[in-house]
Amino acid sequence: MTDPGRTHRPTTGALECGRFTDGVRTFSVRASSVDAPDSFQVYADDGRCDPVLVVSGLISRELKATWASQWRYASEEWRDWLEASAFMAFYNGERPAVGRVRVCNG
Repeated sequence: MTDPGRTHRPTTGALECGRFTDGVRTFSVRASSVDAPDSFQVYADDGRCDPVLVVSGLISRELKATWASQWRYASEEWRDWLEASAFMAFYNGERPAVGRVRVCNG
């Protein structure tokens, strides 16, 4: 999982942090609160009733990913991709375009 110590930057006072797509569905990432969220939820296609994934323990740094039952059996590779994309959206607002990479030189 991604470094939970980074500062969360939600969009201007909103709980929604960002969106990304797998080419078939669009996923939205929502923080549990505007100030110091301890978790975030990922929803598919604006379905706010049933989250795909909930990542908790952001403040304690004891991260736990909980998958909804219908998504638990997706391939491990796809789940890893979705989790990484969700962290990117949570911290940065969106996932970089395909083929683009962000680099930090300290």
